Amino acid sequence: MDIQNVIREQVTSNPVVLYMKGTPQFPMCGFSATAVQILKNLGVTSVFSVNVLENEDIRSGIKEFANWPTIPQLYIKGEFVGGCDIMREMYENGELKTMLAEAGVK
Repeated sequence: MDIQNVIREQVTSNPVVLYMKGTPQFPMCGFSATAVQILKNLGVTSVFSVNVLENEDIRSGIKEFANWPTIPQLYIKGEFVGGCDIMREMYENGELKTMLAEAGVK
């Protein structure tokens, strides 16, 4: 299976997917740490996280998949939401909470 199909499978078979540097327990960059904290603040308890530092194919492939140059990247119910700055903005204005609720994510 090529890397784009692997990524497609990950984002469509898990309600919340976060491609990040490190893990939720040990983020390896400030942006990934912020993304994890936002999800925790919203009460999201189940996140499928992918540490892009462990797989260069995923690291480059996810940027191509979403046509988005940076990591972290958040997906909810298969839909690309954005990176850290977009997550922060959506968190602050309540959009992310609404999106998660509408997707049935807790």
